Amino acid sequence: MLEKIRKSDDEWRKVLTPEQFEITRTKGTEKSCSGAFWNNRAEGVYRCVCCGLDLFRSDSKFDSKTGWPSFFAPVSAEHIRSEQDYSHDMRRTEVLCARCDAHLGHLFDDGPQPSGLRFCINSLALQFVPLESATPKPDSKKG
Repeated sequence: MLEKIRKSDDEWRKVLTPEQFEITRTKGTEKSCSGAFWNNRAEGVYRCVCCGLDLFRSDSKFDSKTGWPSFFAPVSAEHIRSEQDYSHDMRRTEVLCARCDAHLGHLFDDGPQPSGLRFCINSLALQFVPLESATPKPDSKKG
């Protein structure tokens, strides 16, 4: 079980940009094709912009043609949670960070196999760590 991170809105505003705060703390949505990661093809890990929890890997990312980063599976089912969302006269499944309750985006059942799911995520809710940054490089002076 993940230890919850709880902060007041004022505390979140100190560590997030106004745009990140709107998306993650007030359940906003960025415009299609406007985010930094919707077309990112680099290998790496996508983390929660609020708490740094690993959420998705690049090998589960696919082009959904929606203009938002889309994934068919999270890093771990324990790292995300979902709630029913009835806003905007629609019935959707909201996706949240399991550790800090950040709004990430929505989940749909029209994704590719093996899961058939599409986690449609706001770029502003994510931070991307390239694979080369996450893997220590050998020291060339040794040996």
